[in-house]
Amino acid sequence: MDENIEFIDFKYEEISYKTTLTKKFANRTPYTPPDSRKVVAFIPGTILKVYVKDGDKVKKGDTLLVLQAMKMDNHLLASRNGTVKKVYVKQGEVVPKRHLLIELK
Repeated sequence: MDENIEFIDFKYEEISYKTTLTKKFANRTPYTPPDSRKVVAFIPGTILKVYVKDGDKVKKGDTLLVLQAMKMDNHLLASRNGTVKKVYVKQGEVVPKRHLLIELK
C-alpha cells in the first residue's frame, strides 16, 4: 500500500469507515444555502421585462421580472417581502446561469 494515502473516518449509520477522498471531491465548492434576498438566473436567458426598480417595496409573490429561456417566459417572483436594494439587469440583456438579477433588503 502507498504510504502517502491519507485516510479519513467516514461515519454512516453509526458505523465508522476508513476511506480516501478523490481530489475532485476534496476540492469541491461547499454547499451554501440559497440567499432569499438574492434573485439569480436559474437558467441562461434574455430579460424580457423588469417590473421593479431600486427602492420599490415588494410582497412575497410579486412578479419582479420575466426571463425568457428556451422559448419559455419565466416570471420570477419575490420569495419574501422586502425592498428592492438593486436591480442588476435591464430589458433585452442576455444573462448566464447563476447571474445575480435583483437583490432585496
